This record gives sequence, C-alpha cells and structure tokens, in this order.
Amino acid sequence: MMLKNDFQKKGAETLGEIWELIAKLPEQQLNNLPAGQTALVMIDLVNGFARQGALHSSRVAELIPEIIRLIKACRELAIPILAFADCHTEKCPEFDVYPVHCLAGTLEGELVDEVKTVGGYTLILKNSTNGFLEEDFQKWLQENPRMTNFIITGDCTDICIQQFAITLKTWFNLHDKKARIIVPANAVETYDLGVHNADLMNMLALYNMLGNGIEVVQAIG
Repeated sequence: MMLKNDFQKKGAETLGEIWELIAKLPEQQLNNLPAGQTALVMIDLVNGFARQGALHSSRVAELIPEIIRLIKACRELAIPILAFADCHTEKCPEFDVYPVHCLAGTLEGELVDEVKTVGGYTLILKNSTNGFLEEDFQKWLQENPRMTNFIITGDCTDICIQQFAITLKTWFNLHDKKARIIVPANAVETYDLGVHNADLMNMLALYNMLGNGIEVVQAIG
C-alpha cells in the first residue's frame, strides 16, 4: 500500500476534480423525455431510512419534498411510478452487515406518509439492497418493454441506488438495447455513520455511476 500521507494528498486532489465534474453536470427537463418510454423509480423512501430506526437519517428525510414534486410532475405527464420499499424478513442475511432495519410488518418498512398521501405508484417490496432482483420488478420490466428511460431517486446513493442503476443499465446492455438511466443528484442521499461519511460516499457513488454509463444530472426540471 502507498504511504498514508501520499494517499491523502493524491486522494484530496482527485476528490477535488470529481467535485468539479459533479458540480458542472447539467439539469434534465422532464418534458423532454417521452412519457410512453419513461418511468420514475423511487427507492426506499421509507420510515426506516427517513424517520426512525438504526439507519434513519435526516438527510434522507430532506429528500421528501423534491421527490413528491417529481411524483406530481410525472403523474401530470402519465409517467408511471415505481416505489421500492425495504421490507426484510427476520432471517435476512443482510443483517450480518447492517443493523436490523425495516422489518416486514413494522412502521419502518412502510413508505413515508407524504408518499402514501400523493399515491399513484406501484409498490415493490424488496428483501435485499438491489431491487432489480425482485420478481415483481422483473415481471414489470417484461410487461413494459417500451420503457427505456428511468429516473432513479431515493436512498442510499452508494448502496441501493447505485446497485439498482448499474444493474438496470447492464441488463439493457446485455440485450443490446439503448437506455437512459438518469440519477438526479438532488434527489438521492445516503447516511452518516462512523467512517461512512455521507458527503464522500454520495460523491464517489455519483462518480462511479457516471463511469458505468449512468446519466447523472443536477436535477430534473
């Protein structure tokens, strides 16, 4: 391994360059996307990440107004909305890595009230960090072959968002299909916990998604 001082110096320079890259990304206009080929995906805007429990964060709660705005805008354009909700069994091996959270049948595993109130979404429960693997999403994907533009919002940027976005993009690549997987930076977040520095993890995840063909933008106007 390189020496710590060398690592910190070089890493700081690289992080500065990544920050500049992310800061200069453009906005995307929702009405420029074809409604019949576009879907809004909302990942884990549940109480267990926004309001209560071992992994909840005020940073996630602060996403709610922007995502509600997007939901309403998409409904006006007849753009379908998918809402993934972390909802674990008690035996989920994920708890070997993360604290127990979002158990099925608890308030933590439910979408936040603001999302429930606005409605108009298809709910997909997930028992892992990668919602792409859920059978209900696979079925939806097969039943909607014209959907090739996906706007992905929610949390956590470096875990569930990143895994879903990259897996979805590589699935389209596998099938030789062009697709736009769009992640608005102002509508995704992660949490602070120990060395899990939210600002750093957010930035690195956005950069990693860019390098994997994901269209990261500042916001959806």
